[in-house]
Amino acid sequence: MHIHILGICGTFMGGVAQLAKALGHTVTGCDTNVYPPMSTQLEQAGIGLTEGWGVEQLDLKPDLWVVGNVVSRGNPLMEAILNAGLPYTSGPQWIGEHVLRGRQVVAVAGTHGKTSTSSMLAWVLDKAGLQPGFLIGGVPGGFGVSARVGEGLPFVIEADEYDTAFFDKRSKFVHYRPVVALLNNLEFDHADIFPDLAAIETQFHHLVRTVPSKGRVVASLDSPALERVIKKGCWTPVSHFSAESQQADWSASILGASDFDVLHHGKTVGRVSWSASGLHNVNNALAVIAVAHYCGVLPADACKALCEFPGVKRRMELRGEIDGIRVYDDFAHHPTAIDTTLRGARAAMNEQGAPQGRLIALFEPRSNTMKMGTLRAALPDSFAAADAVFCLTEGITWDVADALAPLGERLHLVGSVAELVDQVAAQSTTGDWLVAMSNGAFGGVHQQLLQALTERKGAGH
Repeated sequence: MHIHILGICGTFMGGVAQLAKALGHTVTGCDTNVYPPMSTQLEQAGIGLTEGWGVEQLDLKPDLWVVGNVVSRGNPLMEAILNAGLPYTSGPQWIGEHVLRGRQVVAVAGTHGKTSTSSMLAWVLDKAGLQPGFLIGGVPGGFGVSARVGEGLPFVIEADEYDTAFFDKRSKFVHYRPVVALLNNLEFDHADIFPDLAAIETQFHHLVRTVPSKGRVVASLDSPALERVIKKGCWTPVSHFSAESQQADWSASILGASDFDVLHHGKTVGRVSWSASGLHNVNNALAVIAVAHYCGVLPADACKALCEFPGVKRRMELRGEIDGIRVYDDFAHHPTAIDTTLRGARAAMNEQGAPQGRLIALFEPRSNTMKMGTLRAALPDSFAAADAVFCLTEGITWDVADALAPLGERLHLVGSVAELVDQVAAQSTTGDWLVAMSNGAFGGVHQQLLQALTERKGAGH
């Protein structure tokens, strides 16, 4: 089959393309942002790319057009496809019908932590010799790719609640038909497509409805929204996890910032000592161990694998250290994710002992929800662990200064990445951790900071 993918350079659609190619299909695609790293991955896989939405692409005559949710009505190529009556489908539906069918599908859902948890789970299953397939919205360490078919039965898929396509407003994850649904957490997000939390809960219940009675739902015990979802009706056994409650089926005894014992029904079954930190990562790990247990992996073996987990790009990823100043890249863009990331970083700094540097947060409000200012009231508290906060105001229409005023003297507003780099590089001292948080490229701030710090060191400052 020849498929042509519209929006091929998105993380998800790029993964679809690589899986389709690995399965022997002819794959081509187009996008308006054909640039590395995804364009490089696709070209290395032998996938032809076209820049833009030109109608001349109809001459390719693929068997099927696979449409990403970046495409909307008015797109010239999509209009031509519709007018010609050509066959088209969405990326999630294509994956569900051509990749996931017959696999032991594990769908990892939640407002936060999907990429990290999916990556951990793929790693644990792989270490156990189960050779899982996966499709993840990031690049998990140890694999180097965001998607692979895998030779084993399990398939781990990051299950996004965002809508499927312009012609299918259901969440992507309803197409996956998982045997195991991992529900990590649930809060309000995606204000551009969901009116309120109840609307997202409805979509999560659609996912729960698809899990067979012989399968498993693994859910956080600490999420009232997930509790409401399950109470709407669940026909599948449920296992709960919690890093803070011993009442959960899977719980933890915290030993340090990066060390904890794992308990199953109150009995210690393993210990994790790893490079990650923060309660959010403990919860991610507990969820992974619970799912892996269902898939046949002993908890002790899962713990051992997590001790060796190499991390995920853009999840507290250390980009470099100059003169004792560390620059980290993190994807956090929701207030809860910002809070847990910074608290985890603070705990890691404290465990390293004196002399202590400062924890400096660099924040780009880039997601659709952040640009709308929907969650701005929660932002000041989310930066509680930071000693200083630099917020990029470029392109933001709501009053950032007013919303973040409770931060007081810790707040620094900057109008451009260049201004941010100049100010942060001038103020940073040995021992500081600079954590850049955005769901985009943040204007290359990480490399610019490292370059500025290198130049400052060379000048003898």
